[in-house]
Amino acid sequence: MEPPTGTLQEAIVQQREALRVMLRGPLQKTAELCSYAWHDRAALDAALGEAFRIIPSCQYVYALNTDGVQISSNITHAGAHDGDIGRDRSQRPYMREKVPADGFVLSPAYISLRAKRPSLTAIQLVRGKDWRVLGFVGADFDLRDLPITRQVYQEPIYWRQIKGDPAIRGTVFHQTRTDSIMDTNIDTVLSVVEELMTSHGVHHVMLHFSSSRAVIWLTEDPLRYRLLDIDALTHPDVCLTYPNRPYPDDALVRKEQIRPILDNLRGLRLMDEMFYLRTGTLNIYNGVVGLTFSCDGSHYIPVDEFLDKGQEFWMGDKLAG
Repeated sequence: MEPPTGTLQEAIVQQREALRVMLRGPLQKTAELCSYAWHDRAALDAALGEAFRIIPSCQYVYALNTDGVQISSNITHAGAHDGDIGRDRSQRPYMREKVPADGFVLSPAYISLRAKRPSLTAIQLVRGKDWRVLGFVGADFDLRDLPITRQVYQEPIYWRQIKGDPAIRGTVFHQTRTDSIMDTNIDTVLSVVEELMTSHGVHHVMLHFSSSRAVIWLTEDPLRYRLLDIDALTHPDVCLTYPNRPYPDDALVRKEQIRPILDNLRGLRLMDEMFYLRTGTLNIYNGVVGLTFSCDGSHYIPVDEFLDKGQEFWMGDKLAG
């Protein structure tokens, strides 16, 4: 299966459709087996046990009457467990979905009551020989066990704006920017950051202008971050502690764009005493600049668009969001 593409919601739809294809047939077969034993609990448990082996990655399978009350044991890899017989499942998320013509329902993911883990349930309507509805069979799945969900979502690159804390936005007109130590040493700081990103393997940087610190990630050690305080950022010899690395060919941000991006961050930090940049981030593989302003509004913007915008743009309506 190809990695999901498009928006996150579109990727979820792709994954769910793949799950439907994988689970619909086994659940329909399970319903057929159970219909012959519906009124005999022991026989029903045995039928569910036979069906359990054909449902991929299933944790539990069980039968419910038309009121959503469990009438069978929970069938698991360890056998049958009768502790849930009589349990009312009618208010669980999987029982509140509209049942389509084929009788198969795949619930949205939910947090399970017992394990407190992301889970989902497939439900199949059960009919008797006279086509009368007998009830439902249900199969529970832990999301971590479903092989289809192991594909990595590839996030598209587009401008995203996220509103921040309303309390902060409400007081933005009553605040003024105070020069931080980073502000007063901004040229040195940005030159050190540029050197680290272009020649020492730093692929992701988060600059906290107000608190005068930076967090960096190195391509050769991407699972650990490193915190650089203002002493490190204002002493170029910090670059001696990171080995020389060629700029990666597969980065979405070109090497010559690093300094203009950093200069733009400086401009947004110093552009106004009321509306100003608090935090700026850059990831050369994502090709995205992250911005959080004094109003607590955040933007995630592709590098080329970011470089095209002047300060006049950010002082307009976009910043106020």
